[in-house]
Amino acid sequence: MSGFDLSTRWGRLRAYLNTMWADHSFLRVSFTNAHWLDQKMIRAAQPWPFHLKWWARDGLKTVINLRGGKGTSFHELEKEACERYGLDMVDFTVTSRAVPTREQILGARDLFARIQYPALMHCKSGADRAGLMSVLYRHFQQGVPIREAMKELGFRTLHVKQGKTGVLDYVFERYLAEAEPKGISFIDWVQSDAYDPKAIKGDFQASWWGTLLTDKLLKRE
Repeated sequence: MSGFDLSTRWGRLRAYLNTMWADHSFLRVSFTNAHWLDQKMIRAAQPWPFHLKWWARDGLKTVINLRGGKGTSFHELEKEACERYGLDMVDFTVTSRAVPTREQILGARDLFARIQYPALMHCKSGADRAGLMSVLYRHFQQGVPIREAMKELGFRTLHVKQGKTGVLDYVFERYLAEAEPKGISFIDWVQSDAYDPKAIKGDFQASWWGTLLTDKLLKRE
């Protein structure tokens, strides 16, 4: 159950105050970290309801929430805005500090194949989880090789490879080092026994300063 009743003035005020400060939404009023991957998909930080209104007016059809968070202030406000502006909202939760599971990668491929476009996918800052999904989108939907698609995980969108969020880069680096030279496709590698998320994460090491930057200073989710 949500703790934010948007049908009352007090509940709505509580939701906005909570998302403003607890979720740091004040930083995203004008900075959306939005980047079009092509004419069908945009990646961004957590949108405000008025951002969704603008994008819906320009033809947006689907919003993919990568954060989860049902019952939280940001989720309730986003859900209401999507209903108001006729947008399909899809919850597809991924994490920024773990190796995606086989099911998540296959699920992302299937998700991109079935949603209505144009679409927007977002996490909190638009840097890490949105970056992971952008790599997968470019690879599965655009046919871009992993080596090139990995550019979506970069400082251009404020992704910090040296922190714990660098485990996302490491997944693709392992593929490029171990499987691509053998002519194995990314999807075949993911579906093979060689793809072991627990082992891959165990081999990854973040730098101390990268962790300090992402976890303490930027407070990445």
